[in-house]
Amino acid sequence: MKKHKILIIEDNADLREGLAFSFSGDGYEVTETETKKDGLREIEKGCYDLVLLDCNLPDGTGFELCKEVRSYSHIPIIMLTARDTELDEIKALELGVNDYLSKPFSLGVLKARLKRILQEKSETAKLVTGALTIDRDTCKVYKRGEEISLSKLEYRLLLYLIENKNHILSKEQILAKIWDSDGKYVDNNTVSVNISRLRTKIEDDISNPSWIKTVHGMGYIWKEL
Repeated sequence: MKKHKILIIEDNADLREGLAFSFSGDGYEVTETETKKDGLREIEKGCYDLVLLDCNLPDGTGFELCKEVRSYSHIPIIMLTARDTELDEIKALELGVNDYLSKPFSLGVLKARLKRILQEKSETAKLVTGALTIDRDTCKVYKRGEEISLSKLEYRLLLYLIENKNHILSKEQILAKIWDSDGKYVDNNTVSVNISRLRTKIEDDISNPSWIKTVHGMGYIWKEL
């Protein structure tokens, strides 16, 4: 049976080590980090099933980390925070946090919520559309069973198109979702260039694409086959 892998991002050493000890004793595989930078590096590896995230970190906030992660990953996140205001909880949930606990919290309640989220995750991890299968646990993409090598940016672009299937997305919408989250300058050709690169990897015939259709003057649309 697969061991679930949990990443703890918490700068309080006593709490972090206590959680790691307890969850390891329950059979989980646990990795500990204490900064936003290290946490992001671990999440980008794509090998974790859930993140326990402290709101206040030495080099940033859990809110910032969650916003960045949600631009390319659906990994479940439980935020642990000393903040207990309603506005903070609303902000966390709007950013895509799966659950939110204020410190001090019950370890038993945390374990129950984590178990529930992992159960739900196992039921929705794979996204299938036509000949493509997207494993959101590992951020890997397969075409007719064969893995396709995509960059992180290409994966995010593909997932955004699929999640908005049969809806036209303008270049501006795609730029705002995929690139603006990185805070990088891009020119007007960025979207079309990357759409073209993605097509070469997933389409059978790039001159007559089946999935990523261009809607002239409007943008792009993912057509469900």
